[in-house]
Amino acid sequence: MTRLPTPEPGRGEAERWVAHHLGDLFDDAPVGSPRFRGGQSAADEALASFDVAGYAKQRNEVLPTEARGASGLSPWIRHGLLTLPKVWESVEGGPTRDVAKFRDELLWQEYARHLYARVGTRSSEALRYHGSSDAPPTPGWDREMACVGEMLEELEGDGWLVNQARMWLSSDWSIRHGARWQDGEDHFFRHLLDGSRAANRLGWQWVSGRATGRSYGFSRLQVERRAPELCSRCQLADRCPITDWPPDPTLTPVDAPLLRHDPEPTIAVGPPAPTTSGSPKAVWLTAESLGDEDPALVAHPTLPAVFVFDRPLLARLRLSAKRLVFLTESIADLSTRRSVRVHLGDPEAELDGLPVAVTHAPVPGFRRRSGRVDVAALYPWSWLIPPHGGSVASFSAWRKAAGR
Repeated sequence: MTRLPTPEPGRGEAERWVAHHLGDLFDDAPVGSPRFRGGQSAADEALASFDVAGYAKQRNEVLPTEARGASGLSPWIRHGLLTLPKVWESVEGGPTRDVAKFRDELLWQEYARHLYARVGTRSSEALRYHGSSDAPPTPGWDREMACVGEMLEELEGDGWLVNQARMWLSSDWSIRHGARWQDGEDHFFRHLLDGSRAANRLGWQWVSGRATGRSYGFSRLQVERRAPELCSRCQLADRCPITDWPPDPTLTPVDAPLLRHDPEPTIAVGPPAPTTSGSPKAVWLTAESLGDEDPALVAHPTLPAVFVFDRPLLARLRLSAKRLVFLTESIADLSTRRSVRVHLGDPEAELDGLPVAVTHAPVPGFRRRSGRVDVAALYPWSWLIPPHGGSVASFSAWRKAAGR
C-alpha cells in the first residue's frame, strides 16, 4: 500500500506535488492549465459567473476569444464537481432561446454517458458505420495551418477547446487526412481536462461519420466564418490546403442490436437507490465524482474520503500533467473541508480490507474495480435523465425513448 501526503491548496503546491509523486506517469511539463483550476471552489465560481444570454448565437465562435459564448464549464462537469442537474437548474430564467440551446448541449453530454455506459469499450469501434478509404492514411494535422496549429497549441496548453475547434481538428485528421480517428481521439483524451471516453469518443465518431453515416467536412469556409483572423496571419493563406470541401468517406452500415435495446440497463447505469451490505469506514472517490455533492460524501459526512491515483492505468494512458494537476487541486480543495487520504497504486490493492461507500460511476473501469473492492454502500449516479433500455442509436432516438 502506498499512502501519499495530502496535497496542500494552491497551484504551485499542486504542481510540485504532481512532479514529486507522479513524475514518471506523464511526458510533458509538470504545470497546470493557465485557464482552469481544479476544485469545488473554482467550479462554483465558474458556474456563478456564467451568463447564458447570447449562448445560442455565440457558442460556435472561435476567435477572437472575447466573442466566444461557450460556457467553459466542461472540465468541472467531467469530474463531477458540477453535476448536469445542477448546471441545468442554474440557467433557469435566462433567455428562452439560449436556455433551450444550452440545455440541448447538456442533454448531448447525458446521451454520451448513457451510450458509453451501455457499450463501454466497444465505443472504440464503429458504432453504426465502418469507414474505408482508397487513399493511404497519412499523419493528421499540418501545424503550419494557423487554424490547426493555433488550436492544437490551445488544446495542449490550456487543456480545452471550444466545440467548433474540436470538430475542425477531428475532421481534418480523420476525413481529410484519412488517419485513424481512434488515434486522434487518444491525443484529445490525453490533453483535454474534460477528456472522457464518453463525450470525446462520441464526438470523434460523429465527425468521422461512424455514429450517423454523415461525416463533418472541414474547409476554409468555417474558419473565415468563426475565426477570420486565423486566415489573415496564416503562412499558407495563399496556398490554403483546405479551400475545397473534402470528399466524403465511404461508410458501410454495421448491425448493432445493443444500440437499439438493452435488456438489462441497470447493470451498466447503476442502482436506482442506495444499496448497503455493511458499515463503510471511508468514502471512495473516483475521478468521475469529486464534488462536494457526491452522494456517498453527502451520506457520510464524518468519514474520511479516499482517492487512489491508479498507477497502472495512468502509466498506460500517459495523461497530460495538466489533468493530474487539476485532479490534485480538486483533492486539495476538498481537504480543506474534510479528511482526505491519497494513495498511489492499483485501487484494488490500495483499498484491500477497507469497507467503502462509493457513488456508482457509469464507466467500464468502475464496474470492474468495484466488483473487487469491499463496497459496503453503493449510491446512484446523479443522472439528468433516468437511463432506459430503449434506443441509443442516435441522439434523437435516445431523446424520443426518454420522452425528451
